Amino acid sequence: MKNFFLFLFLSLISINPVLSQSNLLESVKKNPENAIKICNKFKELNSKGVSASSDKAIEFVSKKNKLSPINAEILSIYVIGLHCPQVI
Repeated sequence: MKNFFLFLFLSLISINPVLSQSNLLESVKKNPENAIKICNKFKELNSKGVSASSDKAIEFVSKKNKLSPINAEILSIYVIGLHCPQVI
């Protein structure tokens, strides 16, 4: 639920152009292998006490997918919601 509200907040206040949110969602749906790799990284970070919403996690998603930090955070929320809701 926290991530959902974070997503809403970011989408409302974003000044930078944001890649179409539906495109990000579709990329997660059409490429589950990439989403699972991201989930595995989040699980690894969780095992070290690092949150999936941390700067370190968002930077990983941003670099891996060549996205802005805002888009990486949105993508992360979709990945978590669809493929690994157990990560924190």
